[in-house]
Amino acid sequence: MAKPSNLGSTTKVVDPQELYRVITQASSQNPAEVHASSKRVEELLDYFGTFDGLHEIAATRSVPLPVRKQSIIQFKNKALNHWRSRKLLSEEQRVRIRSRCLTFFDEEDDTIAECNEVIVAKIARQDYPVNWPLLLADIMDVIRTNLEVLCGSPNNDPRSTLSLRRGLALLNSVLKEFSGVKLLAGVNTMVNIIDQLHEVMFDYYSKLSSMISALVPPALSDQRTADNLIVAHFMYKCLVKMALWLWPRLFHPQGGFAKLEPWFLQLFQSSTGQLKILFELRTNLVIALRASGASDRLTLLSIDRLTRHVRVFGKFFRRLQQLKPDKFVQLPTGNEIVFYYWDRVVQATNGPPELIQDAPTAVFPVRFLLQAMVLFKENLSRWTPFRKGGPKTETTLSQEFVEDAVRLLVTRFIPLNLADLQGWMSDPEEWVNLEDKENDQWEYELRPCGERVLMTLSSQYKVYVTPLLETTFKQIIAQPTVDSASVIQKEALYCAIGRCATHLREVIPFSQWLQHNLLAEARETNQYYPIIKRRIAWLIGKWISDMCSPANDPNVWDILTHLLQDRGPGTDSVVRLTAATALQECVDTLDFDIDVFVPYLPTAVTELVRLMGETDTMEAKQRLAKSLNVVIQRAGTRITPHAQMISEGIPQLWTAAGEEWLFKSQLLVVVTSLVSAMKEQTSLNGLIVPLVQDGLSPGVAINLDEDALNLWLAAVRNSSSLGYAGGPGLIDLVPLAVSLLSDNLDLLGKIVSIIESCLFVDAPAVLQSFAQPLMNAFVKALTGQAIMTNQKDILICLQFLTQLAPAALWGQAMHFAGLVSHIVNLLNHDESSPNLLTECIYLLARIALADRQMFLQLVSATAETMDLPEAKIWEAVLDHWWRQFDHMSEPRHRKLAALGIASLVSTGRPEVLDRLPNEIFNLWTDVFFEVKESKSLAENEDASPLTLHWDLDQVPQSYYADSESTVEFDRRKTFLDNDPVRTMQLTNYVAAALQEAERACGGIHIFNQYISKTDPTLLKQLQNELQGE
Repeated sequence: MAKPSNLGSTTKVVDPQELYRVITQASSQNPAEVHASSKRVEELLDYFGTFDGLHEIAATRSVPLPVRKQSIIQFKNKALNHWRSRKLLSEEQRVRIRSRCLTFFDEEDDTIAECNEVIVAKIARQDYPVNWPLLLADIMDVIRTNLEVLCGSPNNDPRSTLSLRRGLALLNSVLKEFSGVKLLAGVNTMVNIIDQLHEVMFDYYSKLSSMISALVPPALSDQRTADNLIVAHFMYKCLVKMALWLWPRLFHPQGGFAKLEPWFLQLFQSSTGQLKILFELRTNLVIALRASGASDRLTLLSIDRLTRHVRVFGKFFRRLQQLKPDKFVQLPTGNEIVFYYWDRVVQATNGPPELIQDAPTAVFPVRFLLQAMVLFKENLSRWTPFRKGGPKTETTLSQEFVEDAVRLLVTRFIPLNLADLQGWMSDPEEWVNLEDKENDQWEYELRPCGERVLMTLSSQYKVYVTPLLETTFKQIIAQPTVDSASVIQKEALYCAIGRCATHLREVIPFSQWLQHNLLAEARETNQYYPIIKRRIAWLIGKWISDMCSPANDPNVWDILTHLLQDRGPGTDSVVRLTAATALQECVDTLDFDIDVFVPYLPTAVTELVRLMGETDTMEAKQRLAKSLNVVIQRAGTRITPHAQMISEGIPQLWTAAGEEWLFKSQLLVVVTSLVSAMKEQTSLNGLIVPLVQDGLSPGVAINLDEDALNLWLAAVRNSSSLGYAGGPGLIDLVPLAVSLLSDNLDLLGKIVSIIESCLFVDAPAVLQSFAQPLMNAFVKALTGQAIMTNQKDILICLQFLTQLAPAALWGQAMHFAGLVSHIVNLLNHDESSPNLLTECIYLLARIALADRQMFLQLVSATAETMDLPEAKIWEAVLDHWWRQFDHMSEPRHRKLAALGIASLVSTGRPEVLDRLPNEIFNLWTDVFFEVKESKSLAENEDASPLTLHWDLDQVPQSYYADSESTVEFDRRKTFLDNDPVRTMQLTNYVAAALQEAERACGGIHIFNQYISKTDPTLLKQLQNELQGE
């Protein structure tokens, strides 16, 4: 065995015998052996030689099949990601593996062969053509040799046919891999591959297609027919891969692809012709098969393969259309083939319904018809004579053609069929769930696809479609609807009107229709009327949400609330669920008028809550909860009388939901909206507190934490107090907030906001019970791994705290938590963020302004804790007070710094007074100048002389912390208006502080010793400011 090259000392070489033994155990039917071997398998995958050993085991036919499968799957999953690793593979081993990959052509097991296809494609992407130059030639040799056997020998050779199939599948896999490469080297390789293959593969397919075109019914039971079909299918897929890669590049003038354009056009035109031949052939064969009743395995296999082959043409055309829709309509025979497809749709609808089935043996398979309708729909926008911009196409549809298409869609594809009705009756909730998903699945179901084709026709040919639908509407609404057939046809027309609402709003009198027809139909007790009632609810929701009529007609709410609550004959749960969705769509519009809706609000809310309790599926419950949430949001404070009823139903729904996190999340959203709409209502605390606690509990928080925090924040911001007489209060959640603040970095930003909001509601109550643990948590977050933004938020929160509660409630806790020590360390650290340091100065200024004696005590206690002289603490604080002053851009912050330092001056501390002549006087004069300038402006405007510059500007929006439309916004605004920074006149405050400092330091003589060092000009300027000159 080859030895690893350039390996570290930890690399081990695999023992082939142990590898075989472990892989054998891993493929065992005994779960104990599989479990025991799994860990060892993982370990061996890091050994040198393991990948080569696995591949050798997979290629050895004498090894038991389960062991071979396990080996090649392990190789596919692990080796391809380490193909270039010299630690795990030598170049000699890579050569052997590449050579061994080409021994699987006659592999009988599909799993092994499919894994080998992936392996070859992934290796080829890295090694072809440099390290694996003969790959393509070797594959083509196998294809050519075995194709000659298939076409030239009268006898069937199963092994040769198998090799041919495997070779084509392998080639298809390689083409698929290289077609996804974006780098230039890969693009060049793909060009080289196409140059080698395009003509020869086209010739091969042409030879086989001529054989297939001559099929007769008796030949379907021949193995040779099934073989020819699957081989032709794989060949054509290879051609499609090359053509699709080439198609968008044909329009790049610099790409050099023009030489391949004739081949592409030849392939496309021959494909359109071949599709027609194959579809007609298949139709005749299936009809003959049905007549004869033949159902042997080979016949059914041949029909299945022929059906799949016909379908691949549609996939080819559809993908060309998606990649270059404007160029697709210009292709020769491009429009012709789309019309051919549409003609097959018309042909299918003219026959008995049983001819259309989702089965390979159907005369008109559903998937083929879907391809036809999608191709037709996408081309419609290119055929309109009214198209804006872009080149005009010569292909346009006549009025007769358009009207016939509309009639066909409305009468044959849009009406509910028997399968729809059976699904409705057997599982109503699931049926509604699937109907709501039609927007995503319309390309895979006939009815929604037909609706989309009608919508496109209505948009592109509205001059034809609108009058036709208008006339049909007037005819249908006047006719009695009593039997199932007339009900289903009317439902289809209502669907068509809803889908084309934006084009019909000018011609259909919606209000009159509501009053004279829909009101009565919504109350009809006919056994077939749930079909129409469900569509009426859907139609109203569609019409209103598409802004075709404003949601201010009482008849809209009359019908929807009736359908929502009716449980008598002629209705069912599908109607009620659809009405709930329609109600949401109508309420959630710009023109919604709450005054018109208020009389219907009690019924709407009651029935939505009731339906949530009645439905079985979580998907239905979730949809109803979304509808309820929208109603609450749009109702605003009008929802208050119904809040108790809504809240009483939540606990049972919450408990029953178990681990249905999406529904529980929606319930939290509902309660959040309810809290936000009610404002200042604390009656919901008994519901909010346990919901938040449960939503943030271990194992649950990973799914619900965001919604639970949103509810918590909304509750606090809209509450007038944290306590609640006779039940749990929001104050009970503070310990949870402290815990999360301390230990959960992911939620830190939202938790700080919640605590800040709690402080705005009742800071003394919070601090009386939780001052120390709260302060400890703040400091832990600040000293931990919190990001800069969160640290800044915490410091801002602490600034609010010092203003919202007396110092006696927070001073001691600050010291014991080590907050000031942490701030001093930040100030002394050279790499601290200037933004963070500035926030620290703001906090210190707030402390000094709130209680200067507490500030002195904190400095003294901190010095003792840090084992430093007090002078060192003062030095750090005062140095940065001056340094960070230049980082303060907002005038309110600069005045805060001036007020804070004035408060410290008033204490008479020598460390502070020493800074008076230079730093402090300069700081004050800077702010005085701003204040003076503002006073001058204010006087010119006849405003109050205390109106300052920062009063003329709005505070940044960030100050309100997204609290707009909550009670907290008013609290913050009042708080801002009463801020000492806004209410105190700086000159008066500074003058008083200087007088106090004079007394505190021992008299005028001592005080003058500090003042005398001041520059005379600066001192004169300061005196003038203080005297108001």
